[in-house]
Amino acid sequence: MKKDFYEILGISKGAAADEIKKAYRKKAIQYHPDKNPGDSSAEENFKLAAEAYEVLSDPDKKARYDQYGHAAFDGGGGFGGGGFGGGHMNMDDIFSQFGDIFGSAFGGGGGFSGGGQRRVKGSNLRIKVKLTLEEIVNGVEKKIKVKRKIQAKGVSYRTCSTCNGSGQVMKIANTILGRMQTAATCTTCGGSGQILDHKPTGADVHGMIMEDDTVSIKIPAGVVDGMQLKVSNKGNEAPGSNSIPGDLIVAIEELEHEFLKREGENLHYDLYISFPEAALGVSKEIEAVGGKVRIKLEEGIQSGKILRLKGKGIPSLNSYGNGDLLVHVNVWTPKTLNKEQKAFFDKMLTDENFIPSPEKSEKSFFEKVKDMFS
Repeated sequence: MKKDFYEILGISKGAAADEIKKAYRKKAIQYHPDKNPGDSSAEENFKLAAEAYEVLSDPDKKARYDQYGHAAFDGGGGFGGGGFGGGHMNMDDIFSQFGDIFGSAFGGGGGFSGGGQRRVKGSNLRIKVKLTLEEIVNGVEKKIKVKRKIQAKGVSYRTCSTCNGSGQVMKIANTILGRMQTAATCTTCGGSGQILDHKPTGADVHGMIMEDDTVSIKIPAGVVDGMQLKVSNKGNEAPGSNSIPGDLIVAIEELEHEFLKREGENLHYDLYISFPEAALGVSKEIEAVGGKVRIKLEEGIQSGKILRLKGKGIPSLNSYGNGDLLVHVNVWTPKTLNKEQKAFFDKMLTDENFIPSPEKSEKSFFEKVKDMFS
């Protein structure tokens, strides 16, 4: 079982953003590869701390983690082991995203102090994927076409002479505290440590071209509208032989179903029946995900009755099973009557069987609503 992110950083669930950042920096410096050469255990802890910080430092991801736990980020294959933006991070991701947090603890840079050229990560791409309720219930694999920047075939790069491949230049600044040395991103190579050596025909000034790519995305069952999935390394590539691609961020849009309404992991269905059907009882077919379901209504059923079909709702992201399908019974009152029908109901006005007489076991509307959300 994966370790709790708060436990990894040694903080409480109510920790503020600056406390989370401070805790991560402390752990990152403690387990930094430069400080623990050849120690695989330290490297593992270094990656775990970065994974925890990636989630807890993002308000969106933190909210999902607080609600669903690790299941919010382990939904399916095809996402680098972490479908929702978490996953087991690699060193390139860590130094690319959080290198500045280490400050001057390791020479002012985010990467290995003796690791040569800095690795630059390409920009992320964002797309929206529309899903039907059936696809959300069952999970689905989508093949999506995206336009992404890639390095042109035949492109080559050489070490930047300005920064000697480090991606950074040192500057001396006079301050009230005296002369201070600071590191800044090299403007010649943009921090990649390399500049274009050979530009193929059709490539831009960085040796990049646009290409159509088909990306396969495995979307787990139970996702919700607005949730974002991450497909690692399927964003834009970056210039340089030592660069890594960005990620593809997939935003989920849930299409409205014609009959079923979603509420968390439960589904709701409005069933309308006539007076005779309510009085005599009836067997009805209703809409459910994956096909129709037949239910039996007992005679004398009341309008507002809620029937619960266990397990006919949405799968839980936490693998706790499925939600339920709640059938709301509505007895339809006819709006127009002919003379014969009016005469019948006139006669029934004083009939004791037609006089409302709710039993104590009959729940009020507010009690039903309370039960429905409990």
